[in-house]
Amino acid sequence: MEMTTYPATSPPALEASATEAVEANRNSILYGVIAEFEHPEELLDAAEKARDAGFKRMDAYAPFPVEGLSEAMGFRDVWVPIIMFLGGVAGCATGFGLLTWATMIEYPLNIGGRPLFGWPSFIPITFEVTVLFASLSGIIGMFALNKLPQPYHAVFNAPNFEAASGDRFFLCIEAKDSNFDRNATRQFLEDTKPLRVSEVMEEH
Repeated sequence: MEMTTYPATSPPALEASATEAVEANRNSILYGVIAEFEHPEELLDAAEKARDAGFKRMDAYAPFPVEGLSEAMGFRDVWVPIIMFLGGVAGCATGFGLLTWATMIEYPLNIGGRPLFGWPSFIPITFEVTVLFASLSGIIGMFALNKLPQPYHAVFNAPNFEAASGDRFFLCIEAKDSNFDRNATRQFLEDTKPLRVSEVMEEH
């Protein structure tokens, strides 16, 4: 019985899949290394160790606020209060200036010989405009500093990251950190006894 042999070739589907994988790796860069924890206490401990090790470019993700996490990471919010203060100053100047312009320049009224510049009556509206501008500045500043809205973030590519909105806790150390080393950082996170440690790739 005669047998016919054919040259070994990969199925077209496998070749296409391999090509797509190569292209995906070529279009991706390392964003950081992320560790997954089961309990918030483990996340706090890992964040403290990362801070003590000198890491600064890191972020934590949890399904609910974890008390003490900001302090454990060494995070200090200085910009939002400054933005709110500047917004309040702008609101105060705007409210007081608008009332002064309206009563003295645009529409002056002589009521019983009272002075046109009756600043005590300006206080309530000036206060309200100050609070309004400060509040709006704080909200807008918070969104801007957090780069929100953000439909896509590199950590979305991390395995099982959807559990961050359920019952898992994550700590990600970014590759932009001055102390970051791919292997050393991965080993450091593995020493904190997480459920898993993964590399996070960012598409570009």
